[in-house]
Amino acid sequence: MQLAGIQKLTLVDFPGHVAATVFARGCSFRCGFCHNPELVLPDQFNLLLDNKQLFDFLKNRYGKLTGICITGGEPLLQPDCDKFISHMKALGFDVKLDTNGSFPDRLEKIIKDGDVDYIAMDIKSPIDKYQMVTGVENSGESIRKSIRLIMESGIDYEFRTTVCHPYHKAADFEEIGKMIKGAKRYFLQNFVRTKQIDESVDFSFLTDEEIEQAKKIMEKYVKAVEIR
Repeated sequence: MQLAGIQKLTLVDFPGHVAATVFARGCSFRCGFCHNPELVLPDQFNLLLDNKQLFDFLKNRYGKLTGICITGGEPLLQPDCDKFISHMKALGFDVKLDTNGSFPDRLEKIIKDGDVDYIAMDIKSPIDKYQMVTGVENSGESIRKSIRLIMESGIDYEFRTTVCHPYHKAADFEEIGKMIKGAKRYFLQNFVRTKQIDESVDFSFLTDEEIEQAKKIMEKYVKAVEIR
């Protein structure tokens, strides 16, 4: 597993857990507003984290940490992600997987393996805008399958959208709501200007009024909607 770094302690990334977060290198998407270009763009990659170093750290933190979050980039870009998750589980940790939904077949295998305890999936936009947002042709084709797999898995989960101008408007949330109708949990995450992949676009956050409007729309479709 190609890991680019570790956050040794988080109290917010994995609900109900004191956890560590590991960051997988590489991503299948190129979202212009992404704030982790060093995980996405090969010319900005940092040195890899030695897996043995990670395992030694986790063994020493057993009993203090209860969960491991695997995020990216896109973890499922790496074909051995399932084995890595199983190893984390064998070490005695609950596992949370963050994914953009672009590898439904790999996601399905992980769900069937039974070693993941929580899945968080990014919903970038309505399907017809996926190519614009992700910068990748046909990038929306696998999204509906991944949504269905997660909602039918019996595993705890959340969906979430990072929202920004010029990509998102009120009508988009009607379409996103229909995509995940009946889901347990959905989070709106407002864009924060730090780093971004595409410096040619003037991304900006939604106003409080706009994000509250998006929340009200999503509440028609999802059981619990929150703003992060």
